[in-house]
Amino acid sequence: MTEFQRICLVHYHEIGLKGHNRSTFEMRLLKNLEALLKPFPVVTIHRIAGRLCVFLREGCDWQTAKDAADLAAQVPGVARVSCGFKCERDLDVMAKAAIDAMAEAGDFDSFKVAARRNHTDFATGSMDMNRIIGSALAGAYPGKRVQMKDPDVTVGVEVVQNAAYVYARSLPGVGGLPVGSSGTVACLLSSGIDSPVALWRLARRGAVCVGVHFSGRPQTSDASEFFVDDIARVLERTGCIARVHTVPFGDCQREIALSAPPPLRIVMYRRLMFKVAERIAQLEGAGALVTGESLGQVASQTLDNIRCTDAAVEMPVFRPLIGTDKLEIIGEAERLGTFEISSQDAPDCCTLFMPRAPETHAKLPVVLEAEAALPVERWVEELVEAAEVRDYACPAYKPKRGRR
Repeated sequence: MTEFQRICLVHYHEIGLKGHNRSTFEMRLLKNLEALLKPFPVVTIHRIAGRLCVFLREGCDWQTAKDAADLAAQVPGVARVSCGFKCERDLDVMAKAAIDAMAEAGDFDSFKVAARRNHTDFATGSMDMNRIIGSALAGAYPGKRVQMKDPDVTVGVEVVQNAAYVYARSLPGVGGLPVGSSGTVACLLSSGIDSPVALWRLARRGAVCVGVHFSGRPQTSDASEFFVDDIARVLERTGCIARVHTVPFGDCQREIALSAPPPLRIVMYRRLMFKVAERIAQLEGAGALVTGESLGQVASQTLDNIRCTDAAVEMPVFRPLIGTDKLEIIGEAERLGTFEISSQDAPDCCTLFMPRAPETHAKLPVVLEAEAALPVERWVEELVEAAEVRDYACPAYKPKRGRR
């Protein structure tokens, strides 16, 4: 067991480009990490020299520190996480910490030292620290070579006002902005592959995401609702989803299927979904809707049909996947951890009462004429009232009154 206190240094990029409000973004990321790392033995998290430092309890083992760093790297706003040690500002002690850190860096053949001092009250400059600590590492690992360009391992040494931080294992984060720094959005969330990825992309841009799931219940089973809950459990690990409203949509779909021209069913389903989602978004204080649509992927996602569905609401509609192909979306879902869940078959409203030949170039006047015969506003009120709410762990979310 090492004699030094373990730390995780959390680096960010985009937050560092902010101006006078930078501290607001830093504190939002700090609060998110405090909440999400509660299962780990975290003593405290401090802002230091343009990054956050997670201090772990004495006696914390390597695997626990590694797991904490792996989770932190998936939190929006984090550009990189480094596992290492806090030690005294003494070159011999720093060299010992560097040897311990490199022992936990995994397999490697080459290394270099990247030292810097943030306070000039430490007499030794960065170049001298590189040479002294690099010499100690070369002696401790005689079979490894020093390589200044693209080494397998870079040992970081950072000297701050009262301590030094030494690390060797670094892993990239997801980047972006901390959840809670960009307002709230309502995301149409199915049990499919695309919409969880779209939701995650908005969370990565700092939005608090509230899901709206349209279940085919009571015309289908409620299987899709369980898959959506599984997806939300994956997303909540990193604070990316706050709440899901499940709307029993099957009966209204059936009424549309019985009354509307078959080719227009999909567009009319979508328009009603958008109206319900907009009303829920307003109740949640959200400023936009989000969908997982990709241009031309299915019948509802042609340019003409998208124009018709957008016309149903006044709120802006974000489509972060609009220019992304299916293989790219699948790859992102696999990295996110939702693909296996989304790949399971579940009857839902997306496949319920589908026409044989859906319209791909709907005209808004024709759609409005067909919709005029339906009690759309009454349905919207009934569906919003019937929505069932489930909350998830999102540190940045503050529930609106009356929607618990």
